[in-house]
Amino acid sequence: MKFQPPIVQLSPESLVEEFFRQSEGNWRSQRRYYTLKDGETQEVVSAIAVHFLEQGNKELIQLARLHEMADETMLKCGVLTTWESNYIGPSPKQTTGSTVFGVLGTALYRDRGFSTSKPIVAQFSMRDPKTMCLRTEYSGNVFEEELKLIGTQYRTRQTIISRAGEEQMIGQYLEKRM
Repeated sequence: MKFQPPIVQLSPESLVEEFFRQSEGNWRSQRRYYTLKDGETQEVVSAIAVHFLEQGNKELIQLARLHEMADETMLKCGVLTTWESNYIGPSPKQTTGSTVFGVLGTALYRDRGFSTSKPIVAQFSMRDPKTMCLRTEYSGNVFEEELKLIGTQYRTRQTIISRAGEEQMIGQYLEKRM
């Protein structure tokens, strides 16, 4: 009889923690946003820094306060993401910013959303240890995202933004570790 090791199933929190640890570092992001109704395309190049946050980190405690959690240390882990972006035609502009993400169960708490400065909560799942899927809803919009680690040097991302059940915009990203 052949010995078979037991199958170990990792919790979503464990999987996303490892995903965040592997995402830590500096990235160059090239992306395109396609507005589906008018066919407009917006290109963006960004420098992104991802910093892993351990449970109890001051940024996670502040995030728990924003979300009015009874226990300010309950977020299991997270990341602080900062960016500098250059939008290239048709609407050129430069932006900088940051977002704190914190994990509890299958919820991803954020200090702000893609198109709002208010705290939001997304639901996540891990398709596999290298692929994180997110679903976020606010202000009548639905944001569906997939982030995928490709080896150790690349990430891909795709975002589909819908309103009233109709897809409005698609964002596609290629990110290279610097």
